[in-house]
Amino acid sequence: MKLLNSKLLLLTILTVLLAAFIVTGCSPEEGKDAGGDPGMEDAEVEVDEDADLNFGMIIKYPGTPYIEAFREGAENKADELGDVHVDIRDGQADAETIMNLMDNYITQEVDGLIMAGAVDLQAIVPGIESLNEEDIPVMALDTSPEGGDIELYINFDIHEATTKAAEDFIEGIKERNDGEVPEGVVLEITGSMQDMFAQASTEAFNEVIEEYSQLEVAQGEGHWNNDDAFERTSDLLTRHGDEVLGVYVHTPDIMGPGAVSAIESHGEDPADYGITGICMGPEGLDLIKDGKVRSIVAQPAYSAAKLAVGYLNDLNEGKEIPRPGDEVDDEDAIWAPAPVEENPWADEGGYLKQQGPLVPHEVDPDDERLWENKLDHLWD
Repeated sequence: MKLLNSKLLLLTILTVLLAAFIVTGCSPEEGKDAGGDPGMEDAEVEVDEDADLNFGMIIKYPGTPYIEAFREGAENKADELGDVHVDIRDGQADAETIMNLMDNYITQEVDGLIMAGAVDLQAIVPGIESLNEEDIPVMALDTSPEGGDIELYINFDIHEATTKAAEDFIEGIKERNDGEVPEGVVLEITGSMQDMFAQASTEAFNEVIEEYSQLEVAQGEGHWNNDDAFERTSDLLTRHGDEVLGVYVHTPDIMGPGAVSAIESHGEDPADYGITGICMGPEGLDLIKDGKVRSIVAQPAYSAAKLAVGYLNDLNEGKEIPRPGDEVDDEDAIWAPAPVEENPWADEGGYLKQQGPLVPHEVDPDDERLWENKLDHLWD
């Protein structure tokens, strides 16, 4: 993310406040300084007059690994196609900024837009509708705008991925308690609850937990960053103490380090809390390898962006793209087979549901097909 919809980090602030506790992670705020291109936040977008096709792409928090996976995927696919330019801008997860960028892309007459950077998915709908009116095709990654015509929303299924992670969370509790699920408290560290990503995650998690009436869920809003995740986990551990049987983190790629550090600051072993969640990232992968996180469902971010650019290119060439009822298959991809369904959020369009493997149980942490390993040169 993982990550939205989406996920926020504040590692620069976090490092100052929690230097004694926090393990190294990625931060949106850090990414804006270290990973963003000059002018990425400018409203004046750019097109390449020499390119056959120009696509716009709106992201959030450049420098965050899953966002960098989106960017790398989009740019690499454009390079593969040749004569395709992708102009990538930071929408700052702000609806007004995003709308201004959309207006500028319309003015520049881009050939397509990839929306990969919103949190308020209703506020940006007028911009999507304006793009629709100009016959500019729109793809969505990570989360889908809640209105307008989206050609394809490409992501793993948040509900299914969370269910998989939550079921393994319960298995961990059983393994630590002689095969039983005792009475107790489980902590749920959520993202920002205004985000459809967090809403889908908490719904699926609680559907699994509700099967065990002896469990009480204590929820803390981590707001997609390690700082808040640390504070909420620490507060809840203090409040519930020995009653806590496990800690579930919506997206360990950007909240896992904070939750782990909170547990360690209480003098406890993170392995005893069986942390699971969805969206791995290099931070989550390291936590798995270090034995501090039990498992994470990996989000296929890099491949999603590559598919989005490829399908925009196909549309501009008059080719068919996958539609509801189709299935996209690739025998070498860990995200396939991917069924295409109706997009339940947009007014029209398809939802290409990628597979998300449970690491390390379904895919080895060293598997080169994981973008966290494919792009390790970006954060090593």
